[in-house]
Amino acid sequence: MVNKEIKPKYNMLQNTGFMIRVALKAKEKKVIILGILLAVITVALNIVNLYITPTMLGLIENHVTWVELIKMIILFVILLMLFSGSSAYIKANVLYGRISVRSQIINMLNNKASLTSYPNLFDDSFKKLSIKAKEATRSNSMAAEAIWTTLTNLLVNILGFLIYIFLLSAIPPILMIMIIFSAFISYKISHHFNEWRYHHREEEAEYERQMDYLSGCARDITIAKDIRIFGLKNWIEELYGKAMNAYILFQKKAQGVYIWSAIADLFIAFARNAIIYAYLINLIINGMIDISRFLLLFSAVNGFTEWISGILAELNVLHKQSLDISIIRECLEFAEPFKFEQGIHIKAEANKQYEIKLENVSFCYPGTERYVLKNINLTLHPKEKLAVVGLNGAGKSTLIKIISGFLDPTAGKVLLNDEDIKNFNRLDYYAMFSAVFQNFSLLAGTVAANVAQDNVDIDMEKVKKCIEKAGLKKKIEFLKHGYDTNMNRTVFEDAVLLSGGEMQRLMLARALYKDAPFILLDEPTAALDPIAESQMYQKYHELTKNKSSIYISHRLASTRFCDRIILIDDGIIKEEGTHEELLKKNGEYAKLYAVQSKYYDDEKSEGEEDER
Repeated sequence: MVNKEIKPKYNMLQNTGFMIRVALKAKEKKVIILGILLAVITVALNIVNLYITPTMLGLIENHVTWVELIKMIILFVILLMLFSGSSAYIKANVLYGRISVRSQIINMLNNKASLTSYPNLFDDSFKKLSIKAKEATRSNSMAAEAIWTTLTNLLVNILGFLIYIFLLSAIPPILMIMIIFSAFISYKISHHFNEWRYHHREEEAEYERQMDYLSGCARDITIAKDIRIFGLKNWIEELYGKAMNAYILFQKKAQGVYIWSAIADLFIAFARNAIIYAYLINLIINGMIDISRFLLLFSAVNGFTEWISGILAELNVLHKQSLDISIIRECLEFAEPFKFEQGIHIKAEANKQYEIKLENVSFCYPGTERYVLKNINLTLHPKEKLAVVGLNGAGKSTLIKIISGFLDPTAGKVLLNDEDIKNFNRLDYYAMFSAVFQNFSLLAGTVAANVAQDNVDIDMEKVKKCIEKAGLKKKIEFLKHGYDTNMNRTVFEDAVLLSGGEMQRLMLARALYKDAPFILLDEPTAALDPIAESQMYQKYHELTKNKSSIYISHRLASTRFCDRIILIDDGIIKEEGTHEELLKKNGEYAKLYAVQSKYYDDEKSEGEEDER
């Protein structure tokens, strides 16, 4: 359960200042200026409406001429048209600026999500903050945009309050105090209930995350076959139903809290208005004020009450929105374990000599006690081809994540040319690597964009050369739109679907295009059969001769061409050497190879029989 003592990091004033800074950063000063102008015009329109009836009634009581009466009517009509038209014009034009500011915040959150330190992506606190922050920017009515309406309304009520104080000089101070005090009590009650949702935000985010995940599974094309073959539909629906029921119960609890707040507010308002109206009626019965003055005071008292209530109500809304803005800021400012701009800047040079060294590296994932890697000492020499082999779960992928800077070791150091990589700008360090992972990304863009990983500055000649080297030229140029063919059917209905082997070649072309000093291959061909995998690794070997490369595989025949092979077992380097050296040792590597080589021979035999 969520700790109810959690307090927001920032208050309403600080979050208002944050929104103003974002507006200035987005070059949308008009959002601030037009908001102030709209508040002034709204108050002016209210005052004009306040005086229409009492003024006209006073003129009639004083028996003025029809000409004077018509002049006054025309004056009020002109003022109403002027202020109403100006208000409508500003409201229509301020909307675009407010959307632009919200878009700026969305970009900031997207930038945080895409560039944050890799471990943050698995931190529950960060994930929950991200969900709630995304929700606060989801639409025009959410905090990241609606706060401008609230600030404008608050300014309207403050200006109206100040003006109406002068109009109510005939009202006893005790009644004025009662109006203010009762409105303050209503505000405090609503303020208390609004904080309830903030304190329970992680509970709500957990239910939303479960529903988002399950609905995503139902739409995910990558598991569509599993859903149908294994009959997962009912299971997914059952899990979704449980998460939905828990979410509905949470919302019912929240609505119950707000209902009690509304009942308390209604009771206070009824008692306050009854006393004030009784006082004014008594004044007119005793002849202390005339009818026009009664109407003015009656409307002014009602308006004054609304201004006070409006100030506190808008403060209440602002407080609620401020809690959401605070979540956005907490997400944006979530601690980064890696250095970025404050780190040492380095430039990746394809032809420069680089050496990576691991010194006494151990690693265990947060929240666990089991070490995945234990006291690893390893050097990757310039232009060396290193194979990392072992059974599933041995720690191979974790080793790659540490070498490539996605994870920092729990103990020990990773050095690039004798400099601890923790001292570098981590984004600069990432630029040192080209990689093909088992789970690769496919952009919703063209073939060329997926190779270049860019949609603007694409070197088409380089793209074509990389596609040709990867052995995909014939396939791509056979397509109707060639290199401009769309990929990823999540976005494009006409997107092409490549086979597993073709997709691996596309990923190879992408790695070649980047032309980084290091190549990482983390079981990218696991979905291919052993023969196809061996051929693909041979292709990688041929095209990366002048690169330092790390090949990870649990299939041993695929990495025989490497300069050095290490076998990881239970988090340690158990064996090390060339393919031939490890076979002569007759250790774990030799045993695994003997088992797997029979399978490869069987595959070849079956292939030969098929050819006959």
